[in-house]
Amino acid sequence: MIRHKTLNPPNQTYPVNEWKMIESSFYPRFLAQTETIFSIGNGYLGMRGNYDEGAPISQPGTFINGFHETWPIVYGEDAFGFAKTGQTMLNVTDAKVIRLYVDDEPFFLPTASLQLFERTLDMQEGTLERRVLWETAAGKQVLIESKRLVSLQHRHVAAISYQVTVLNADAPLIISSEVSVTQDTLAEGNDPRRASGVPYKALIPQGHSCEELRLILSHRARHSGMTLACGVDHLFDTDCSYTSSNECDGDHGKVVFSVDAKQARPIRLVKFITYHSSRQAATKELAERAERTLIRVSDKGFDELLAGQKEFMTDFWRRSDIHILGDESTSGRDKYEMQQAMRWNLFQILQASGRAEGTGIPAKGLSGLAYEGHYFWDIEIYVLPFLIYTEPRIARNLLLFRHSMLEQARLRARELNQKGALFPWRTINGDEASAYYAAGTAQYHINADIMYSLKKYVEITDDHALLYNEGAEMLVETARFWEDLGFYSARKRGKFCIHGVTGPDEYTAVVNNNAYTNLMARENLLFAAKTVTAMRDQMPAYYETLVDRTKLDFDEVESWQKAADNMFVPYDRALGIHPQDEDFLELEAWDLKKTPRSRFPLLLFYHPLVIYRHQVIKQADVVLAMLLFGDMFTDKQKKRNFDYYDPLTTGDSSLSACIQSVVASEVGASEKAMGYARYAMLMDLADIGGNMADGCHIASMGGTWMAVTYGFAGMRDYNGDISFKPNIPRYVDELRFPLTIRGQFLRVSMSRKEATYLLEEGSHLEISHQGKKFVLKQGQPVTCKIKARQGQAL
Repeated sequence: MIRHKTLNPPNQTYPVNEWKMIESSFYPRFLAQTETIFSIGNGYLGMRGNYDEGAPISQPGTFINGFHETWPIVYGEDAFGFAKTGQTMLNVTDAKVIRLYVDDEPFFLPTASLQLFERTLDMQEGTLERRVLWETAAGKQVLIESKRLVSLQHRHVAAISYQVTVLNADAPLIISSEVSVTQDTLAEGNDPRRASGVPYKALIPQGHSCEELRLILSHRARHSGMTLACGVDHLFDTDCSYTSSNECDGDHGKVVFSVDAKQARPIRLVKFITYHSSRQAATKELAERAERTLIRVSDKGFDELLAGQKEFMTDFWRRSDIHILGDESTSGRDKYEMQQAMRWNLFQILQASGRAEGTGIPAKGLSGLAYEGHYFWDIEIYVLPFLIYTEPRIARNLLLFRHSMLEQARLRARELNQKGALFPWRTINGDEASAYYAAGTAQYHINADIMYSLKKYVEITDDHALLYNEGAEMLVETARFWEDLGFYSARKRGKFCIHGVTGPDEYTAVVNNNAYTNLMARENLLFAAKTVTAMRDQMPAYYETLVDRTKLDFDEVESWQKAADNMFVPYDRALGIHPQDEDFLELEAWDLKKTPRSRFPLLLFYHPLVIYRHQVIKQADVVLAMLLFGDMFTDKQKKRNFDYYDPLTTGDSSLSACIQSVVASEVGASEKAMGYARYAMLMDLADIGGNMADGCHIASMGGTWMAVTYGFAGMRDYNGDISFKPNIPRYVDELRFPLTIRGQFLRVSMSRKEATYLLEEGSHLEISHQGKKFVLKQGQPVTCKIKARQGQAL
């Protein structure tokens, strides 16, 4: 059950539109939330939806993926193996600001007389637009039209078109285009999800230049040593007479245009913005890169950037769009409400991942500083499924990024007195940054999560080159880790047990034989043994390289297989359920019905030890395992597990509702499935977690894709075999989505009565529908009736 209040913005101000997020009037009450809603990015560069003028503002935000500061973690009581160095993504040079003055009076939204205000995030175009009609105290009407984009084609580029027209008079007018570095504000309150920030000036000026309309500022992060250059250039177009001037120092710069504005004559400023960052390059070199980028994009112009953005977005939606229409007669809601929310979620995933090259995906993408900009397990489990089926190139990049951390993961395992490698629970640079081991380092399942996503990627893409090179090396080291971490317990009749771990549910920490962890570890061990054996028998050259890299002895493979074959998985015969861990059923159940809504999330109101003593769940744990390993559970076990754990689940994590929706669909709880799916889709738009102001929940957004494809459409892909058992709820009229499977393009269309499968690209593809297998051929659609389950109405 989800027990959080929702924040529902007024429809008259935020109308439903299937392709746009629209704000039809200035509404400062939702300032913090709309900064997140209207954020734009490309996976390398992200900008919060701050107003062009720089104020009013809740949280300023311009972020470079992976650009961070480091700092020593201070413990009141230290211990061996604790993480030593924290990492925080920094708010970098802000180049968004363009200030306007008419008759020497500043345009300031809270005090301006607004005759028109409309702000639009156009998800087809990939742009943020705003139209404002301001009437000054002197009665002059000033039309302000701006368009902002972060280019998806050009990784290092953003641009703003800013046009001003005084409609009914002449007037002296000033446009000040600015760049500046400001100190991040430290987080207030006790919410551990928020970024703590750094209590000092982290960006140290390294150089600056201003030449005509071009400004470049260079900085170095004080302790991490990362380097950054930000540059801006301008094109100015008007029939009115004007002059320009510039100034800059280490942390600030501006180009100021003074215009004799004439009635009804537009004045257009185009601001080109570029960022370059590095872990080792000198700031002088980055400044030179920035200058070259500015020369190139200013020569091409804003319209060419727009055209490139449109081209990129068209291709993205062709590969990724989920078309979902609600049934107004049964839901009582606008039929496009789900559609708008679904597309906004997918669009935000694109903005967090599209050009994430050589990095991971931060938990909040590039829309806010919460969770310090760290990368977690949830990208592999929640976001990679979407990317694998829609943009496998990005999925591959993310797996390669994990491989780039392998040497640090080996060292981390040594720090924890283990063999093999242990990937960091939360990180930016590959080092463990979690200071709370109980809900951090103890979540060893991170290793198996990465290997699970590797397995799914290879099965759906047939990219064995990645598997036999980087993948196999990770498999060897993670399998070594699991075999060393566990032991054969005489008390469990010789079964292989894993103690002292934390599963996905962070409200139950440092336990023995967490079911999810043991199932994931078993899969990791089996996949490693199978892959290495196949390489030895069929790919000797690859195998020899692997042995050279890892010093592998094939006897190890036999030990992995033995551990997997004997893995202990908790099961209670009396209840017919899988206990979340060995002792979970011994705990007192938390009385959630008597807990006021105001006391959620529990982590903000109760000491961890209080929570750990109870049967209470932050997010899906066993239920998640049933999705990932559904072929290992009987239908009866799935139903009993879901019915037992669902009432204990608080939904305090944004990662829970989407998984509960999928499994609810599978066990026939269609009303719950729809309810959880709506919560997942609206996790941010309705601020269900209460922290949307701090940025988007990217993993939950990946979960919305799973709620529809794995849930409503009933898709499963165990061992790469694609099957569908549709569970379309009565609130949904139409459902369509594409899938890329082993280089072939499949389009799926469903209603409550039938499903159509069309192979648009490729030669042939075997799938199954409600248990019946058939082979699709290119251009030949196959339509199948959807048989209702017993007790399920169509």
